[in-house]
Amino acid sequence: MTKREEILDFMATAVYHPLTREELVSHFGVEKKDLDEFIKNLDDMEAQGEIIVTRKDRYALPKLMNLVTGRLQGHSKGFAFLIPDDPDQGDVYVKSQDLDGAMHNDRVIVRMHKSRGPGKKPEGEVIRITERANKQVVGTFENNKHFGFVVPDDNRLGYDFFISKEDFAGAKDGMKVVIEVIKWPEKRRNPEGRVVSILGYKGSPGVDILSIIKKHQLPERFPPEVMEKAEKISLNIPDIDKEGRRDLRDLPLVTIDGADAKDLDDAVSLEILANGLRRLGVHIADVGHYVPEDSVIDKEAIARATSVYLVDRVIPMLPVRLSNGICSLNANEDRLAMTCFMDIDDKGNVVSHEICESIINVKERLTYGDVYKILVEDDQELITRYQDYVATFKEMEKLCRILQEKRTRRGSINFDFPESKVKLDEDGKPIEIILRRSTIAEQIIEEFMICANETVAERYFWLEVPFLYRIHEEPNFEDIAELNGILNVFGYNLKGVNNEIHPKAFQEIIDLVEDKPEKRVINTVVLRSMQHARYAADALGHFGLASKYYSHFTSPIRRYPDLAIHRIIKEMIKKENKLDKSRLAKLKKKVNYYADQSSLRERIAEDAERESVDLKKVEYMKQFEGQEFKGNISSVTSFGLFVELENSVEGLVHVSTLTDDFYIFNDRDLSLLGEHTKKTYRIGQEVEVLLTRVNMEDRKIDFELIEQSN
Repeated sequence: MTKREEILDFMATAVYHPLTREELVSHFGVEKKDLDEFIKNLDDMEAQGEIIVTRKDRYALPKLMNLVTGRLQGHSKGFAFLIPDDPDQGDVYVKSQDLDGAMHNDRVIVRMHKSRGPGKKPEGEVIRITERANKQVVGTFENNKHFGFVVPDDNRLGYDFFISKEDFAGAKDGMKVVIEVIKWPEKRRNPEGRVVSILGYKGSPGVDILSIIKKHQLPERFPPEVMEKAEKISLNIPDIDKEGRRDLRDLPLVTIDGADAKDLDDAVSLEILANGLRRLGVHIADVGHYVPEDSVIDKEAIARATSVYLVDRVIPMLPVRLSNGICSLNANEDRLAMTCFMDIDDKGNVVSHEICESIINVKERLTYGDVYKILVEDDQELITRYQDYVATFKEMEKLCRILQEKRTRRGSINFDFPESKVKLDEDGKPIEIILRRSTIAEQIIEEFMICANETVAERYFWLEVPFLYRIHEEPNFEDIAELNGILNVFGYNLKGVNNEIHPKAFQEIIDLVEDKPEKRVINTVVLRSMQHARYAADALGHFGLASKYYSHFTSPIRRYPDLAIHRIIKEMIKKENKLDKSRLAKLKKKVNYYADQSSLRERIAEDAERESVDLKKVEYMKQFEGQEFKGNISSVTSFGLFVELENSVEGLVHVSTLTDDFYIFNDRDLSLLGEHTKKTYRIGQEVEVLLTRVNMEDRKIDFELIEQSN
């Protein structure tokens, strides 16, 4: 039977010219019994945008016809960017008039326009929509008596949805609703929908977060068949499951996590060997033992692909019986694990390693706060309580520093952003915004996990087995040029812009601004210039870490790629690193799907998590209307200044409120310049602002400058 890969390879050859279906059947010598399957393959490949059919019913690859396939990323201003399936292809700008009814997150085929010259983003127009993403939409219902409209919460969709009176389903003006799309947009016609669920009135308790869950189509509960299967999993480990595993239950293992963590993926151990090497043990929950490939639980896990951490709840990838139960490395309980032992020298090099299936028993469950107090604050009560581990923690700190120095030498980029967390009361109301910086305790675990992730990735790369890698590609030329323009305003210059850029160049900038007022702004614009990390079946390297081989091995409870590679590792161990051709082919197909699905679901989770935090930040600031704050200009646009407060909240000073002069936007150095006074407002500048308005509906904060001076 002819495989899809064979068809694609044939069409990619230099001698290929577009052929009809009948000509392809003849070329591949498709037998009558296989004809239906062959045609189905062609239809599926066309539907996915892998191949296209010309007006003369001939098949070809999109790129040979000046076409690009991918997913649309909409913008609130109406235009969009195509994020191509081909990672080597840059994003494509699509004007609002060229969307042809396509909406945010739809899969589309775009015809490329002629190049506008060097340094300009490529442009194109949508010619086909291959898959609609927004089959349900969350928004606010507006009643106009004989008909209604739903204004989507996601302004990237670009349309309000018309609702016929018979499709109101009891919705009233101002309610948050979920609609099912029944007609897609056409020229001069809005899309149409019907109300399928009423969430409640805006502002009612719980409706805000529920709207985010519905908007991003996050799962609210596990299907009955998944829960039924999970409930049958024993919370005890039978003897048969211990066979063939390395028994590490006597090893002094600890977990170090956040105080509120319940799903404990990883435990660590450290021994100083007689030869002076440090043997680091990273022990990860063996979720793959409980979630076999293609099982009911596995299918649900890949559909979710990640746990989602909203401001007030966790939507787990796995049922709680697994995530917080038999898979969680709880103290003083036997657990199945995947262990990576690494012998590390004084320069941070892993001179040897071993990966094995194990059975472990964590001796102590510590928090980051505990370890910080022991190592930094010399807390005598905690030192006494954990006296058997204090010496180990000090050795862990030494190893952490060694690993950090090694990463720094090779050019790894280290951002120092505080994590902002919104504390809620029992009713879900925000009562505090907490900024947390990474301490030595978090850094120890971070360095140990990075070391394990790199070790595992490199091992299985050289074994040439289908695998999942975490990749972070180099920034593209346009983004680097834009970044360098901003840096020049502050007197900095990014080295190597006209040649191959190295992550060391970014770290040099970050080091230069370490003690400068503009530190946070520079760090932010540098981060924004980066590509978004993703998953791939090829080891394309991790630019930010300056790492050639990188994978995610350490969090299989909450990330599907980790679970997927655990199963591959386990299979390779059992079969002594020898898999037959059919299994390798099957795995190759699977890891490509796992990579695409995990990358997509990760972006959705990130959007939902960020939105839930931002929503509560805005709600928290409502109580401070009329009060003054200090902040820094974080962004400058033609319509005003964005100012970030010390608590990480951001708001807008609209240009119309700058009444002492007429201000002109300079796009070269991203500043506002007073035409007569020559006052200048630019990124990084410290200002004092008055909080004039908090708009809960639009989730926007308005400031006014208190003193309009340089």
